[in-house]
Amino acid sequence: MRKYFVIIFALMLTGAVKAQDPHFSQFFASPLTLNPAFTGKFDGQWRIAANHRDQWPSIPKAYVTTSFSVDFPIMKKLIPENDVFGIGISGLSDASANNALKLNYGSASLSYHKSLDENGYNTIGAGFQATYSSMVLETKRLTFEDELTQNGFAQGTTMDILTNGNNQSYFDMNAGLLFSGSSNGENNYYLGASMYHINRPKVSFKDRNWYLTSRLTIHGGASLPVSGVVAVNLSAIYQAQNKASETVLGGALALNANSDNINPTNVYIGAWMRINDAIIPYLGLEFAGLRIGASYDINISSLKAATTSRGGSEFSIIYIKRKPESKGLPCPRF
Repeated sequence: MRKYFVIIFALMLTGAVKAQDPHFSQFFASPLTLNPAFTGKFDGQWRIAANHRDQWPSIPKAYVTTSFSVDFPIMKKLIPENDVFGIGISGLSDASANNALKLNYGSASLSYHKSLDENGYNTIGAGFQATYSSMVLETKRLTFEDELTQNGFAQGTTMDILTNGNNQSYFDMNAGLLFSGSSNGENNYYLGASMYHINRPKVSFKDRNWYLTSRLTIHGGASLPVSGVVAVNLSAIYQAQNKASETVLGGALALNANSDNINPTNVYIGAWMRINDAIIPYLGLEFAGLRIGASYDINISSLKAATTSRGGSEFSIIYIKRKPESKGLPCPRF
């Protein structure tokens, strides 16, 4: 029986390794996990971003994901005025199965964006990212058949699930492209593509080696002013990894309370949809360079019976430090 349990667990783990990376419903609020080309691509001196997601709360700590990043443009005096050379660092922690399996990522990224016009409204850029990843499997948090006694479970099984021990680490390479444009300096539209796990790093499991499948992401969005106090923000993403894929699309209305386009006070109300999976209502507040967002996945797939439609909560924070004399160049926001 124990042997069968191990086989089932192996299939579950390798499925997680091959099928899907950690992800956020507010993908637009986690720039460096979406596309390395976003590094430094904003109007300001520096940017910090943080995200937290608790997926399927009806299952205790099924998936809990937290990320943090900081990035900034550099060498402004050594490159053409409207070009951007950006660098950044980021980290992500993903815990699943009540912390039995923990994945941690630390990344360094850089990008360069070339202006296509004299105003810097239209740019095209590329980004690269190097990542060190570690995976920890806490076998003490797992329960095996041979631990079942007449008085209940008594922990005693010791198993080396991974061939090199229960701690694994590897290096990873990611890259992306991004076009950002504007027709008048007030609106913005963008289109990007990224590839993660380009080198397909190896993870050893039992007597086999598994290679992390590359993840392709195509994404785009637009910020379109309707009036002096109302704007429409739209974004969409398609991701594919191994045999798993997802498509998310939607948007939010921005209601500007101070009529300042450079440092606005905005209230965001909107929703996104993950096709065949979840509806994602979103509320956001932006002021003094700080944007806070909250969303909740309402599960609509066949899994809703097990999750009681509770797909998961998510929170995001982005802060951009700007100089008072900022020109307010249009950059991707959603």
